[in-house]
Amino acid sequence: MSIRLSDHFTYGRLLRFTLPSIAMMIFTSIYGVVDGYFVSNFAGKTPFSAVNLIMPFIMIVSTVGFMLGTGGTALVSKTFGEQDPDRANSLFSLFVYVAFVLGILFSVLGIVFLRPIAAFLGATGELLDCCVLYGRIVVSAMPFFILQVMFQSFFITAEKPQLGFIVTVAGGVTNMIGDVLLVTLLPQEHKLAGAAIATALSQVVGGGVPLIYFFGKNKSILRLGKTRFEGCAILKACTNGMSELVNSASMSIVGMLFNRQLLKYAGEDGVAAYGVMMYVSMMFMAVFIGYSIGTAPVIGYHYGAQNRGELKNLLKKSITMLLLCSVLMAAAAEALAVPLSKLFVGYDEGLMKLTISGFRIFALMFLFMGISMFGSGFFTALNDGVTSAIISFLRTMVFEAGTILILPLLFGVNGIWFATVVAEAMAFLLTFIFLLAKRKKYGYL
Repeated sequence: MSIRLSDHFTYGRLLRFTLPSIAMMIFTSIYGVVDGYFVSNFAGKTPFSAVNLIMPFIMIVSTVGFMLGTGGTALVSKTFGEQDPDRANSLFSLFVYVAFVLGILFSVLGIVFLRPIAAFLGATGELLDCCVLYGRIVVSAMPFFILQVMFQSFFITAEKPQLGFIVTVAGGVTNMIGDVLLVTLLPQEHKLAGAAIATALSQVVGGGVPLIYFFGKNKSILRLGKTRFEGCAILKACTNGMSELVNSASMSIVGMLFNRQLLKYAGEDGVAAYGVMMYVSMMFMAVFIGYSIGTAPVIGYHYGAQNRGELKNLLKKSITMLLLCSVLMAAAAEALAVPLSKLFVGYDEGLMKLTISGFRIFALMFLFMGISMFGSGFFTALNDGVTSAIISFLRTMVFEAGTILILPLLFGVNGIWFATVVAEAMAFLLTFIFLLAKRKKYGYL
């Protein structure tokens, strides 16, 4: 039986509805991990470091997809809750067209300025050349990557989360097959380019297939069609999604800061070790991100329908499940630190030891991360982009950036690994403060 946005959600119904988006994000992270595995084990340590050095910049460019996806979803879901489906579809079409045009612009600018950007991030010599080679190929598919990120939210609004998962799997399989064929079989000097091509092709699939689906006749509540330019609607979507823009962009900027600090305190091995941690942590963070994406349209719908009882129900159940999940994830991350480190960098004993010791500290952040990520998404779904953006900005650009700069002065390289743990703990407390402060305004507590 299908689950609709207007339903009352029990624990079971909530899990069934969000499971496709969680699976979608997990699978996305898994094929990113596979990509990293092939680059590290077949292309080598320097290309692997290059991918992890330039990837934060690529993710910054793609943040417009997160912003228009989550912010647009909140507005479109609210419009459906107000019983105006024609306007909801017009807004959906507007956001998709704007995102694609911006993707083309960012792709051109990224290709032109990639070398000086990589140099600014600290890349030199062979590392710089690898950054430029990989980055230019991947950035060329940026319009589709932005759409892929955006449609991950809108598939849920369309009440077709399972289809979103299928598209994600298709993109992931494309990437994996491309890695096998282009990384393992090509000559050594072309393996990194092969990995980049595989990633770009997966993004074309992930963004192009939904584009075709929503343009054609389909059984969802969303369709691409005629629209008109509405600056106020775009501004509202950007405001709603500002937290996701801030969060994604800030995480990328913090990633760059991580890499610069690691180059200073641990050299190229530090960047490679951090790359392993980020690939693995992506799988765990994917659960929190997927859950937030999955619940956002439901929260937005009931907010639009002024159903405060259901908002209270959704918040209570979400916090309970996320706290339990956080403990389980932290324990799992600690248990998997050794085997996953061996999988990526087992060929280099010194690098493997650095990765294992760092990951055991780094993994503690999962105890706190889920609540702050959901809290930011919760306020976005309530069309309160300002509060959401404040949580995201303080969590990353203030707490994480501050601890990354300060703690290494006191504890050396271990201070870099502790930085995220301390920052996530502070964001955890901040999120509960905002939830309590806003409870009367939205009536969810």
